[in-house]
Amino acid sequence: MKFLDQAKVYVRSGNGGNGAVSFRREKFIEHGGPDGGDGGRGGDVWVEAVDGLNTLIDFRYQQHFRAGAGEGGSGRNRTGADGADAVLRVPVGTVVLDEEKAHVIADLTEAGQRVRLLKGGNGGFGNQRFKSSINRAPRHANPGQAGEEIGIWLRLKLIADVGLVGLPNAGKSTFLAAVSAAKPKIADYPFTTLHPNLGIAEIDTRRLVIADIPGLIEGASEGVGIGDRFLGHIERCPVLLHLVDCTGEDMVADFLTVDAELEAYGEGLAEKPRVVALSKRDAMTVDDVEARATALSEAIGRPVLALSAATGAGVADALRALLGVVREVRLEEAADDAPEEAAPWRP
Repeated sequence: MKFLDQAKVYVRSGNGGNGAVSFRREKFIEHGGPDGGDGGRGGDVWVEAVDGLNTLIDFRYQQHFRAGAGEGGSGRNRTGADGADAVLRVPVGTVVLDEEKAHVIADLTEAGQRVRLLKGGNGGFGNQRFKSSINRAPRHANPGQAGEEIGIWLRLKLIADVGLVGLPNAGKSTFLAAVSAAKPKIADYPFTTLHPNLGIAEIDTRRLVIADIPGLIEGASEGVGIGDRFLGHIERCPVLLHLVDCTGEDMVADFLTVDAELEAYGEGLAEKPRVVALSKRDAMTVDDVEARATALSEAIGRPVLALSAATGAGVADALRALLGVVREVRLEEAADDAPEEAAPWRP
């Protein structure tokens, strides 16, 4: 299945049905009076997050969604049927933006969450609604209200515990393949990864959902290389794993390049908790790896781990470090969301 994380669609709610003009005419019943029913309501447009989807590919083949129109009223005070709703089913983590991408309409972070985008038009009143003491036989009814129509953008932001960042060929896809059942494409040339990949790693009976995105290079925030369009997929991650190739000529420059692109992108990515690790430690001696890790740690002011996805060395330590940060962040979020205890009442 092709990965698609952004789509533009057009949605329209249903028109309301017209009210009816009708009079009761039955044998032996004089002056039956008006009995025109109201029109039915037009259908609403909803967006709903569902399990089992991880791409917006369905919206590549259908961009227009229209709710059903309400039926007109009829005699004997019969109200027309309401129009059918239109429901856009999207993956969990989808953000709905307006046509200019300036305002967030909805942010769907849980399965089953529903948001009404447009309300259907009301049905018109039938002539029985207009009967009064001075107008015993009204001969007019209201038309139904028209529906609304807008264009929206759907943008998918993957929901993961850990986001992998680094330069191309830093070993991100290899790490994901080593710790999970994911099978990303792995090769020895830059930009092998062209779209995000998700994997689930297990450590100490706990699971971590890991998101791998295409590598960043200098100028990514300005569209160089693949650009930074996929950074949105790690905005929700509590922690980032920043991999630096220990065989690179200038590890400090490699780290600062990615750090600068995260800062330029914004959305708080540069301030997120980050675990830094040297990758491909199996390509060097133990002493050389330790020396390089110490040098990088002193230069950036952060602790630096070393791992090899190929041999598995250091991978468990990195996962435990990530799990510890995720636990801390989740506990802080739970504490922030917990209701404050009310002070005891005193007379």
